[in-house]
Amino acid sequence: MKIKDHIGTYIKLEISGNKPISGILIDIGSDLWVIYNGYDYLYIPTVHIQNWKFPKEEEMDEIITLSDDQSPIFNPNEEISLRKTLTAAKGIFTEIYVTSKQAIHGYIISIMNNYFVFYSPIYKTMFISLNHLKWLIPYTNNQRPYGLSNANLPVNPSNITFARSFEVQIEKLVGTLIVFNIGENENVMGKIMGIKNNFIELITAKGNPVFLNLQHIKTVHMT
Repeated sequence: MKIKDHIGTYIKLEISGNKPISGILIDIGSDLWVIYNGYDYLYIPTVHIQNWKFPKEEEMDEIITLSDDQSPIFNPNEEISLRKTLTAAKGIFTEIYVTSKQAIHGYIISIMNNYFVFYSPIYKTMFISLNHLKWLIPYTNNQRPYGLSNANLPVNPSNITFARSFEVQIEKLVGTLIVFNIGENENVMGKIMGIKNNFIELITAKGNPVFLNLQHIKTVHMT
């Protein structure tokens, strides 16, 4: 079965973290699927799609129709990809989902080799691993996160120079107090002491060393 033949069809997906998503299949690119859920366009990296199916009408959660008020951010005449989508979303207020706990709202500042720099009004400058991005939803209709004004959303919020790779960017933060993975537990917050053999040595609040696998680092922000 050619999945692209079913563009415009209602579909149900399960993505990494046991997250269900359902809606109309809008497009499929080299490494990205686009789903319209009746409210938003979700851009989902293919690598995180665990399974999918076309449900029978009685199995549908709701009947979804496309809105004339919203449209995808990609060029319909070009094949979509994650990097193209991130570039198109740069500077647009966006919701991203990385961890199993919560979405993050803000905007993309810069796109590097294997991560991107994101500004959140809550967490400030963040480094997000591309390997762990589950989906992104660019805002439509000039929405703003938390109802903030331009004064609260700086165009250039950081004077930090960004490394090309996620690993080198973390190395640049040795000696800095940071929070990994949006602080999902107390062992991901502390001062970076160094990186060796793909493990990060972190000193926690009580002075205890913890060693974190670099491959499982999803987000980084400074305190």
